[in-house]
Amino acid sequence: MITLSAFRSVPPFAKGLVRDLRVRWALEETGQPYQTLRIGQDDKDTPAYRAMQPFGQVPAIDDDGFTMFESAAIVMRIAEQSDVLAPSDAAGRSRMIAWMFAAMNTIEPPIQNLTTIDLFDPNEDWAKQRRPQALAMAQMRLQSLAAWLNDRDYLEDRFTAADLLMTTVLRIPRQCDLVASIPVLEAYRLRCEARPAFKRALDAQMGDFEDMAA
Repeated sequence: MITLSAFRSVPPFAKGLVRDLRVRWALEETGQPYQTLRIGQDDKDTPAYRAMQPFGQVPAIDDDGFTMFESAAIVMRIAEQSDVLAPSDAAGRSRMIAWMFAAMNTIEPPIQNLTTIDLFDPNEDWAKQRRPQALAMAQMRLQSLAAWLNDRDYLEDRFTAADLLMTTVLRIPRQCDLVASIPVLEAYRLRCEARPAFKRALDAQMGDFEDMAA
């Protein structure tokens, strides 16, 4: 059985956003059982955990002795093992991979940059000066994504691992209406979040936090 690392606790603003959610969602979509290895600040710096995750982050997986880190890479591995999350044809899989990279490399960085400013440094003079440019960059990327999704339910012809990753990115800026202000993207996010597998994954992550706090 796959063992998935996850944090024991995180600040309230991070609950429901920690990147192990991506892996949980992929496993739920493909019907694979898993268990969690819940780690704390001390655990993530141990040699044993660094052997699984060189940067001390989550998630990492141990799949019967095979270890792997980086959420998107793990999701890709899961998708490649099942046609539930990936097209069966080579061209379709290549396009899925392109969108996975787009979620991680084109959409997430500007969103994460804006969110970091808003959450951690909103009152700093440099942040007030920087935020308009950061907001404009995020909006530009999202408008391009919205134009692609304008007449589509998903990034390609059906839900794939690329939609899974893109949705988790669009969930990041909860501190503002960056995504909610673009109806096409908000509808897309809600459509993907309505999937039963997402709800199970989110409940599982939140349940782990609640268990540790009990």
